[in-house]
Amino acid sequence: MNILIIHGPNLNMLGIREPEIYGTLTLDDINHDILEYTKEKGFQVKFFQSNHEGAIIDFIHENYHWAHGIVINPGALTHYSYALRDAISSVGVPTVEVHLSDIQTRESFRKISVIAPACIRQISGLGKESYLRGVDALSERW
Repeated sequence: MNILIIHGPNLNMLGIREPEIYGTLTLDDINHDILEYTKEKGFQVKFFQSNHEGAIIDFIHENYHWAHGIVINPGALTHYSYALRDAISSVGVPTVEVHLSDIQTRESFRKISVIAPACIRQISGLGKESYLRGVDALSERW
């Protein structure tokens, strides 16, 4: 199974950005743990992070033929990026939306996801485990 792991805006600042909300793990720490987890399952992964909506969309378009699934943390794009939602929907690759924090218990604007309707599942509030559970959700479908 080939999985795209996509990290949206500001996730490159993990470990620095609001550790009381997002924890102290860096993006490299999280990617390392995802890589170890997927290796154990015999899966291949490609990682990508961008602070730019178009770059994320381009990555999806350029890699969807390779991927059997996508795990995406769209960050703030979750709440308004119809373009990202359409990119996910257009490629037809099963996608799981993940978040480190529990978006349902945060500010009211964070509770709304325009991405979720294009995904097979949304997982939030488990820290790095959200990504691992996202991998599991894809493997159950494959």
